[in-house]
Amino acid sequence: MLALGGRDILGGRDMVIWSMAISARLVTMAIGLTAVMAASAPAHAAESAAVTSERMTATLVSDSDHVPAGGEVHLALRLRTAPGWHTYWRNPGDAGVAPELDFALPPGVTAGPIAWPAPQRMPEGQIMTYGYTGEVLLPVRVTAPSGGIAVKLHATWLVCAKICVPEQGDFALTLPEGPIAPSSQAPVFAAAEARVPRASPWQALIAPDGVLSVTGAEISPATIKDAWLFPDDPGAVLADGAQRLTVNDGGFSLALKPDPDWKPATGLRGVLTLRDGAGQDTAFQITAAPGPAVATTSLWQMLGFAFLGGLILNLMPCVFPVLAIKAAGLARLPGAARGDARGYALSYAAGVMVTFVALAAVLVGVRAGGGAAGWGFQFQSPVFVAAMTWLLLAVGLNLSGVFAVTGGFEGAGQTLTAKGGHVGSFFTGLLAVLVATPCTAPFMGAAIVAALAAPAPEMMAIFAVMGIGLAAPYLLLAFSPALARALPRPGAWMDVLKQALAFPMYAASAWLLWVASQQSGPAGVLAVAAGLVLVGFAGWAVGLAQRSQRGRLVARGAATLAGMAAVAILVVTAIMPTQAPQTNVAEAGAESFSPARLETLRAAGKPVFVNMTAAWCVTCLVNERVALGTKAVRDAFAASNVTYLKGDWTREDPAISAFLRSQGRDGVPLYVFYPADHGAPEILPQILTQQMVLSRLSRLAS
Repeated sequence: MLALGGRDILGGRDMVIWSMAISARLVTMAIGLTAVMAASAPAHAAESAAVTSERMTATLVSDSDHVPAGGEVHLALRLRTAPGWHTYWRNPGDAGVAPELDFALPPGVTAGPIAWPAPQRMPEGQIMTYGYTGEVLLPVRVTAPSGGIAVKLHATWLVCAKICVPEQGDFALTLPEGPIAPSSQAPVFAAAEARVPRASPWQALIAPDGVLSVTGAEISPATIKDAWLFPDDPGAVLADGAQRLTVNDGGFSLALKPDPDWKPATGLRGVLTLRDGAGQDTAFQITAAPGPAVATTSLWQMLGFAFLGGLILNLMPCVFPVLAIKAAGLARLPGAARGDARGYALSYAAGVMVTFVALAAVLVGVRAGGGAAGWGFQFQSPVFVAAMTWLLLAVGLNLSGVFAVTGGFEGAGQTLTAKGGHVGSFFTGLLAVLVATPCTAPFMGAAIVAALAAPAPEMMAIFAVMGIGLAAPYLLLAFSPALARALPRPGAWMDVLKQALAFPMYAASAWLLWVASQQSGPAGVLAVAAGLVLVGFAGWAVGLAQRSQRGRLVARGAATLAGMAAVAILVVTAIMPTQAPQTNVAEAGAESFSPARLETLRAAGKPVFVNMTAAWCVTCLVNERVALGTKAVRDAFAASNVTYLKGDWTREDPAISAFLRSQGRDGVPLYVFYPADHGAPEILPQILTQQMVLSRLSRLAS
């Protein structure tokens, strides 16, 4: 008991309470002293002491509290801007300065490059800058061979709002040796890692005019709503330029505004951010190789190209016999029947246009289902090739007089005025389109690519106009009295011409039999040849029934059985295993195309000539015979050390389909020359001559 002046100040109980209070004060003072000592020493926590201003708070952070011997840890400069302020990306755009990190590390400890998060677009008046608002982490990977590190960092950065203020800071962080132990900052690192761009899975090309083309099976208008490229090099793309996006199934293009000093042969690297339908952004690190210029044309230009392409298609060897048959039928008509012939010409044109639009719809459907399809894609099916082989033989037998098709287009005036004439004319137009698809006429390539990239109404319009071009010559003959009068008078020569026109059909049938051999090998040839025999037998049986009343039922029954057998062969052909095309390996001096081989040759700076072809493409085969297969061209390839890569699209090949789309094409032929030393590639015309190839080779190889 404590007494003062004879007065008890504290009793026993009060003494205990007073003692406890004194002890608590001492503990508090000890904790405070410890905190002061810790603050004055280098940091041992996962975050350093902060450098602060009214605009920014910066710290050095770690994702682990320890560093194992021979292990690694992630360190980062953590910047937290005040509202309304921002800092910059590695390419700041039209203005600004990127943050810089200068580490002082113990001997043997190494730090990697900054893993920059994807930036934001930040317009500042008339300029565009790239950077960050709010919080951003600039992480690096640090490797410590002996474990335990003491790190010092000097960092500088620029923080801007209406004014820009340069700031800097010195940071220290000590991490003891020990097993990896996620720090309190580990979630911040995980969130930052999600913002770091991933490697792009798609092929990308940059044209000399700044059009970036990206191809990939996952790409469609439904998956990509917006895109923006942040170039690594400030001198590549003007930051304030618009970036116009065009998306189609299997790829998209981004029209950039290149800097005047940018060199197209160097390609382009940067971060590509894509926004999906849900508004989610995903960033990719992309490297675009130099590519050819991508033509941009208006809808009216595409409609003009479509009409010219369809018109020229009439001169192709697969279509001209059909047009000649129609003209011969028109010449048979007396003057009184000319008016009726106009109706049949319209039926023919309707068959052409309906088939073109139906093909367009199938192309869109295949693309929507994730497949790859282009002009002439149906000839990649062995079943379709077999059916067309038999159909062309049947047409030839009909022209040779083995049997007749009543009410068809080839009849005389009284036949054309019969009830079935419109049906015959309509299906003749259908046949003309089907046999036209192996051919790609000039002007058609650009029109087809534009159609497949356009909205559905525009796409249908382009294909319909292409059909008008194909039907135009016959429509002109039917509706122009002057041209009709210029046709030769009917006579015996008409029958001779009709029979003569059967032989192009036989030739086309033989050619398709060869296509079947490329697709399905000897077994496929046997199946299609057996079908040819059945078609011939059915035609003979039908003709016999037409010429004689006796045995009509027997003849028709035999024809029906032959048709059923042909259908059975089609079923067998559909399930028959296919074999690899022989076109590439059969040609001396040519290597089989693959994207990897092309990339290897380009990386080595080698000149490369790429030929995309197909066994069913008549234009391709003619070009290879008269232009690419000559000794002069092959010698020029050898003298210039040009590697000749040949891609065969006889059967559907995703790699070739992707390459065609990357070059702005959806059909063959396609010829691309890549000069030496990474020069910009050039696409050659679809119709080649030897001199054209030699002159291009001489100019581009120099």
